[in-house]
Amino acid sequence: MFKKILIANRGEIAVRVIRACKEMGIVSVAIYSEVDRESLHVKLADEAICVGPAAPADSYLNIPAIIAAAEVTGAEAIHPGYGFLAENDYFSEVCHANNIVFIGATPENIRLMGNKSEAKKTMKRFKVPCVPGSVGLVSSEAELEKLAPSIGFPLIIKASAGGGGKGMRVVESKTELKKAFNMAVSEAKSAFGNGDVYVEKFIEGPRHVEIQILSDRSGRAVYLGERDCSIQRRHQKLIEESPSPILDEKLRRKMGEASIRAAKGIGYQGAGTVEFLVDKHQNFYFMEMNTRIQVEHTVTEMVTTIDLVKEQIKIAATNKLDLKQSDIKLSGHAIELRINAEDHEKNFAPCPGLIKLFLPPGGIGVRVDSYIYPGYTVPPYYDSLLGKLIVWGHDRKEAIARALRALDEFVIDGVKTTIPFHVDVLQHPRFISGDFDTHFVDKYIHKIR
Repeated sequence: MFKKILIANRGEIAVRVIRACKEMGIVSVAIYSEVDRESLHVKLADEAICVGPAAPADSYLNIPAIIAAAEVTGAEAIHPGYGFLAENDYFSEVCHANNIVFIGATPENIRLMGNKSEAKKTMKRFKVPCVPGSVGLVSSEAELEKLAPSIGFPLIIKASAGGGGKGMRVVESKTELKKAFNMAVSEAKSAFGNGDVYVEKFIEGPRHVEIQILSDRSGRAVYLGERDCSIQRRHQKLIEESPSPILDEKLRRKMGEASIRAAKGIGYQGAGTVEFLVDKHQNFYFMEMNTRIQVEHTVTEMVTTIDLVKEQIKIAATNKLDLKQSDIKLSGHAIELRINAEDHEKNFAPCPGLIKLFLPPGGIGVRVDSYIYPGYTVPPYYDSLLGKLIVWGHDRKEAIARALRALDEFVIDGVKTTIPFHVDVLQHPRFISGDFDTHFVDKYIHKIR
């Protein structure tokens, strides 16, 4: 096992990894930008080292500075968390070149799954259902116009190197193709430095359901149930739950087995998530694979009692997954609510500032993963996530009731947060009944405000 791990991240995920390290008897090293000097992850780590100014490019994305920090502190491994460099194949390669273990997917895994059109071709090879669409990239308007009739409208143009809704356009008819193609390419170039796009059939009224997997390169792999991530805005998740209200055991097993085929097929290493769209008829289609720990990994931990971060570390240290599928037991229902420093009444505008009071909820079945405290100033340079409220109940009804009770106790003064938004969503009849899709926030936002 490792003696010392550097965490190449900040915020709640850095705190989460530090806690896992402490429980495993591993010395933790935090990195921080100049503006994060007083952040909680810096205070909790055994050691901390500054890697640059506030701008992410100069600190949390500064590969030479991070590698130097690992070498100076004697860290044997680096945990990248999520975001920043977590899915950067070059960073993974640089770690290996410097005899530092990258706690995550291999460079080959990251490259293959990071290119969405290549990922889709790979999934088809392993008989994972995919949305009808282009085979590879679409390079011109003329090619798109020729391909569109065989796919059918509505269709969606997506950035191959993208995520978070960037470089994505829904096209309802042939007359919209040219404009939508040019806009998607332009936005993809601006956001990712890569204008490659592909096209798929647009699934109407979809649910976003993902399968959590753990795998090692020798072919051992398990799936740990699913998470329903359909409550989102601008293709970014806000609420996640496990199990999904729309899956039965038969569909869960089919999606899990498809995810295992994918993991084994590419020789996947570590924790990963295979994301699917599920239509009204319970057909499921591969969307993408995230080659890292997810923000919402906590709901899986609550229903399985398996510490996913510890499992990541164990796999990276031993190259072996010890869990078997028979070890995975799902119990109860868990819901995660992302508490962001945002004003949902102003289109979720970020609201950085001074935290005057922070009083998290407690009680049975309640977990809060956060990095803020009274007197801490939330900087404007990074993601607006302040923390996550995760609740567990014996069933979905109890989990919703517990979440509402916990939200009622939750006090954050000084900045606007998404707490009121979550209260309204959890009380909405469509959420309570489980009758919603990925367009829920857009459809009902006027009722939520």
